[in-house]
Amino acid sequence: MARSGAPKTPGRERRSTPVKRPTIADVARRAGVSKGAVSYALNGQPGVSEATRQRILAIATEIGFSPSSAARALSAATAEAVGLALCRPARILGVEPFFMELISGVEAELSARSYALTLQVVPDPDAEIAVYRRWWAERRVDGVLVCDLRTDDRRIPALEQLQLPAVVIGGPGGTGELASLWSDDAAALTETVEYLVALGHRRIARVGGLPDLRHTEIRTDSFTAVCQRLGLVDAVTVWSDYTGEEGGRATRRLLSSGQRPTAVIYDNDVMAIAGLSVAQEMGLTVPADLSIVAWDDSPLCRLVHPPLTALGRDIPAYGAHAARQLLDVIAGQPATRVQDETPRLTPRGSTAPPRVR
Repeated sequence: MARSGAPKTPGRERRSTPVKRPTIADVARRAGVSKGAVSYALNGQPGVSEATRQRILAIATEIGFSPSSAARALSAATAEAVGLALCRPARILGVEPFFMELISGVEAELSARSYALTLQVVPDPDAEIAVYRRWWAERRVDGVLVCDLRTDDRRIPALEQLQLPAVVIGGPGGTGELASLWSDDAAALTETVEYLVALGHRRIARVGGLPDLRHTEIRTDSFTAVCQRLGLVDAVTVWSDYTGEEGGRATRRLLSSGQRPTAVIYDNDVMAIAGLSVAQEMGLTVPADLSIVAWDDSPLCRLVHPPLTALGRDIPAYGAHAARQLLDVIAGQPATRVQDETPRLTPRGSTAPPRVR
C-alpha cells in the first residue's frame, strides 16, 4: 500500500516567523524626526509644530504603531529622580567648593525622600535645553534644578513651554512663572563695602565672575551704587571666570596699576586664594598692604594664611531648601519665590586698616 507521504520528523515543522511590532524608532525614521519628537506628538506635549504632530500621528496609524499599555503605564509613573544640568567646565566644578556643597545639600534632601539626582555637565545653554527636552520626553526626571540664571535667560521660556517642574536657584527676577530660591547678594555686597570703608579703605576693587550671570549683574550694580554713594571714585570691577588662573591674572593687573587698590572683593573663594598668592608673590603684605574679601566662605578660606574674611551662608542647607521646594512643585503645589538667608560677612585675618603711605 502506497504511502501518502513521508512521515513528519518531530521538530521540523514549518514555523511562521513572528511579525515584528512597529516601534517608536520606526515612526521617527519614517517621519525624519527624533524619537523625542515622536514622544511629544504622541503624548500631546509641546515641543513640535502642529503640522509635524499630525504627520507623526498619520505615520503611526499607517504602520500600526501604538504605545503598549506597559509603556503608557511607565510614562504615567514618576521617575523618582531630579535633574541638574550644569553649564560649567568639569574642571571648574572639581575645584569650586560652592557646587560641591550645594549638591551635597540637594542629595541629602532627595535621598531622605528616596529620590535620585541625575547630574550632567553641558557646554552651553542650547545643550542644556536639549538635555531638558530629552529628560522630559524619556521620563528620566520628574523635575529639574536650574543654576546660574542669566540675563534674558532663554532656558526659562523653554522650561515653561515644556511644562517641566523646575526651581531656579537665583533671582530675584528673571525667572518667569517658575519657582525660585534666591538670597540678597546686593545687601551682602553693600555691607562688605561699608565695612571696608569703615576700616579706612578708599580704593576698593572687585574681581567679578562671568558678567552674563544674573547674580554677577546684581553684585555689579550694588557695588557701583554703594561706591558712588560713599564717594569712592577709584572703585573698579574687572571680570574673570571663577578660576584661580583668571582670578590671579586679574589681581596682577590691578596690583600693577598706578592707582593700586588697598582692598579687593572676589566673587568666589578660589579666585580670592589665587589673589592672595599673587599679592604675596609681588611682595605685598596681607592685610597691611592689601585687604582681601572672598565670596562663598568655605574651609579653603580658613586654611590659608592669613585666613580670609569672607561672605558665607549655609550652602548645603541652601541646596536642601531648593530640593525640598522642587519636590513640592512636583507634587502639584503652586510655584513660589523664596528668599533664603542673606550671606553673612565674617571678618578674619585678611582685612585690616590700610597701611599709611
